[in-house]
Amino acid sequence: MSSLEKELFLSKLPSRPPMPSGLQPGSKMRMGPGRKRDFSPVAWNHYFETMEDIEIANGASEDSFRIYKSGSDGPVLLLLHGGGHSALSWAVFTSMIISRVHCRVVAVDLRSHGDTKVKNSDDLSAETMSRDVGNIVEMLYGEDAPSVVLIGHSMGGAIAVHIAAKNLIPSLVGLCVIDVVEGTAMDALNSMQTFLRSRPKVFNSIESAIEWSVKSGQIRNIESAKVSMVGQVKLHEDDSNTPGGSHSVVDTAIHEEEEEEEEEEGTVKKEKEPESSQKIKESKAEYIWRIELSKTEKYWEGWFKGLSNLFLSCPIPKLLLLAGVDRLDRDLTIGQMQGKFQMQVLPQCGHAVHEDAPDKVAEAVATFMIRNKFTESKGEIQTSTSLQTLL
Repeated sequence: MSSLEKELFLSKLPSRPPMPSGLQPGSKMRMGPGRKRDFSPVAWNHYFETMEDIEIANGASEDSFRIYKSGSDGPVLLLLHGGGHSALSWAVFTSMIISRVHCRVVAVDLRSHGDTKVKNSDDLSAETMSRDVGNIVEMLYGEDAPSVVLIGHSMGGAIAVHIAAKNLIPSLVGLCVIDVVEGTAMDALNSMQTFLRSRPKVFNSIESAIEWSVKSGQIRNIESAKVSMVGQVKLHEDDSNTPGGSHSVVDTAIHEEEEEEEEEEGTVKKEKEPESSQKIKESKAEYIWRIELSKTEKYWEGWFKGLSNLFLSCPIPKLLLLAGVDRLDRDLTIGQMQGKFQMQVLPQCGHAVHEDAPDKVAEAVATFMIRNKFTESKGEIQTSTSLQTLL
């Protein structure tokens, strides 16, 4: 099991990320004697140009929404992340789409996610989150809003569809939904709480969180994991209420794999173990999930119920990106046969398609935008394969 969305959409992933070309399953990635993979976090400004907080009036107080931006011309790509994730999940994709086409990127930390701070953090209804995004666009651009292409992944994809269906962004010209389909989502809701209970509750460091996300398969691209996980967990100094055994859930899995690697590389584990163990015992800093998704259960059905028909009813060009054809439900299958939307399947990806294969998603989105004359290319992009798939 990997991420919330993976379980939600029945995306069965292997216990470890795919091995690089040339390696066989079960073989080890050689990093040189005594060297391990680098799981150090990477800051947002390696991928985005600016960061700001948008203040939205909420009665006597204000709600603050964190956004990240890049680009200076062309239509706005408004990016909405999945449940439990943050705007940072779009970091690597942003750098790739900006290099392909003329566009501006605005990635949003949705309500109760990332560094967004709102008065009523428990309200994650589709109606409230949709209204939030509409308010953000209005605050950013007023009545002179540029053309907007709305792109959403998983929960964010569902919210994007609700926004489009309610016409909350008057300048919306295109809609792209990534790996969210009503049928599989509704079928998986019963197993959601079981999955959430199976995740580690605490990490000893941000590096441990990143390592877990990669080795569990939640994010198959280590570059994306190093920036994305920063937005999924937060520092929690007080460990007095931490359930017993949480550390071992994370550390044991990581340390067992390190032992295997070091034994095969001929290094001496016993000399390093006391120092490593001592550091863990001395460290009081803990990282926990930024949002307790188990408490949002009452909103899950509202995100996805009726989503396929809402998506099909949106009178704008639409693109559906999927990790597998098995995700299509009956309504979308019929709609796809009738040519009501464009679709592309990106195999060998987990549910976090835009993180696992940001280059392929950027290529597909760029092709979609150019084909619909939303923008122009900054150079040659590999459109032939994508166009054949989209047509």
